[in-house]
Amino acid sequence: MLNEERIKLMTKMASYEANEGKRNVAIGSYFRGDYISLQVIKSIVNATIAFAICFALFVFYDFEVLMTGIYKMDLLDLGRNILLNYIGFTVVYALISYLVFTRRYAKAKRSLKMYYNNLKKLAYLYDKEGKK
Repeated sequence: MLNEERIKLMTKMASYEANEGKRNVAIGSYFRGDYISLQVIKSIVNATIAFAICFALFVFYDFEVLMTGIYKMDLLDLGRNILLNYIGFTVVYALISYLVFTRRYAKAKRSLKMYYNNLKKLAYLYDKEGKK
């Protein structure tokens, strides 16, 4: 005999597994610190690449001005300004990444907890029907 509650629960769980469940299981397989630190390190690498691309675009945009004024510039001060801008950009980007991935990890863990509770409920429904 078909149990309507069990069918609804199984359909809901199958939908979860097919959509967001894959990503949440992958996130849930990490410890919190490991997942967040890995994602922040990836973000720092991406921030470095983005800063380098933006800096290159800026240099190429004003290349003539840069070349005519290169002898008048304080290159040490220019290097210091570029380094400070890079560090500031990377720190802000890493902080935002930390907040985003902390929230994403917590959301995935909550979602997986609900999924595992549904699994327990489904097992209970099977046991309940088996004892009848």
